[in-house]
Amino acid sequence: MDNANPYIPYMATIQETWYETSGDRPIKTFKVTLDDEEVRKNWSHRPGQCAMVGILGVGESMFCISCSPTEGDFLRFSVMRAGKNTQALHQLEAGDKLTVRGPLGNSFPLEEWKGKKILTIGGGIGQAPLRPIIEYVKAKRDQYAGLTVIYGARTSSDLCFKGELQEMMKCGEVCCHLTIDVEEEGWEHNVGFVPQALLDLNPSPENTIAITCGPPIMIRFVLQNLKKLGFADEQIYTTLENRMKCGIGKCGRCNAGPLYVCKDGPVFTYAQLKEVPEAFA
Repeated sequence: MDNANPYIPYMATIQETWYETSGDRPIKTFKVTLDDEEVRKNWSHRPGQCAMVGILGVGESMFCISCSPTEGDFLRFSVMRAGKNTQALHQLEAGDKLTVRGPLGNSFPLEEWKGKKILTIGGGIGQAPLRPIIEYVKAKRDQYAGLTVIYGARTSSDLCFKGELQEMMKCGEVCCHLTIDVEEEGWEHNVGFVPQALLDLNPSPENTIAITCGPPIMIRFVLQNLKKLGFADEQIYTTLENRMKCGIGKCGRCNAGPLYVCKDGPVFTYAQLKEVPEAFA
């Protein structure tokens, strides 16, 4: 959907909120609907795309859209409380208003991936950009050869979308592997860092697309391990999360070498990023 003026946001109403995690930097999910019925009807986003979300008089920040278009005519954003804008967002509840500007950026080429096995490898809040892929493939499972999810965080209370993932494991509809960094009482799943969990699973690269999102240090080692497993550069996708101000490639705030993450990304193949040392700085 194209907005005539990309600087003017749409007004939206929060329908529901809930906390995914607790701790010093909790993650809160917002389910919102766009107020204008015509805008809502014409809105179209793809997994991997982002939007600027804000509060009038406070500011706006870029977040991935953490729902698949197959889920309905609403949007979801999972926001970690970290700065002024996110602290203000965390004060909002159902019925409150916020602004949405988007959809922005490119997306995961799910049409090109039809017939392939999909492997997602996430860490912490990095699961948010991967969730739309998972939901999209689940909704169109007959078009893909399989879906495997590896996801980890520091502790079990730091895992996003934990209930959904555990339900997937229980139903067996997705090959799902959860891991935490250190052992804790009552935890029944894997213990260890995500890159090692990937090696332990030892997925075949044959007819497989691997997508990884998470902390930069995790991504660095996941990429190394995917190469050890035989994945080609073109089979590996990730996202960059450089700080974005305008969202449309004008301010230059989010550049990584010649790339503008808001415009050229946030989705890239490893083949693209290998030529840009700044991408993993």
